[in-house]
Amino acid sequence: MRRSNNTWAISTISPLVALTLLVVSMAPKAAPDITKLTKECAECHGKKGVSEDSKTPTIAGMSALYLEESLQAFKNETRPARVVKRDDKPDTDMIKIVKNLKNDEIQALTKYYSEQIFVPTTQPFDPDLAKSGGKLHRKYCEKCHENAGRAKEDDAGILAGQKSKYLSEALLQFREGKREMGKKMGKKMQALEEKHGPAGFEQLIHFYASEQ
Repeated sequence: MRRSNNTWAISTISPLVALTLLVVSMAPKAAPDITKLTKECAECHGKKGVSEDSKTPTIAGMSALYLEESLQAFKNETRPARVVKRDDKPDTDMIKIVKNLKNDEIQALTKYYSEQIFVPTTQPFDPDLAKSGGKLHRKYCEKCHENAGRAKEDDAGILAGQKSKYLSEALLQFREGKREMGKKMGKKMQALEEKHGPAGFEQLIHFYASEQ
């Protein structure tokens, strides 16, 4: 083979070598190892995404789109992340965990968890507050969070049966502007707070807790 400008001339590559290079380039890319990827997720979100930690949401059964948007928000550092204390490992948070994930790994994770079954949390709630919260949900939230907040098809996250402590923290982040939300959601939350104040959000949390 001859050199041209310090580069091997492609025209002189043998047919066998060219065919080998073509086959290698066309070979399907190995799929991400979902078992390995979910191992770290399970430490906080539980087996198959069903959380046992009161401050960590259950992610099983969420829509793939909602989960992907959430992971990308952590990766882009536009969503705050709670620091998780661990006895045998360094403290971590979602931003650190997602930082080095490739897009195909994120897609593999979101597909996996979207195919799991959401299990509502058995947790205490105040029946009177839950009743009031149900009315607020139907007025302010139902259009985007259908079926009492349990529909995954609306791509807005499952609220019914979700961890109350997690929901309280998430709502506070939205209200304080620490977490991004759409224009429609922003208007609804502003209207709810102006008319009902913090008590209105507390009633909503009890309503979602009652959906077990």
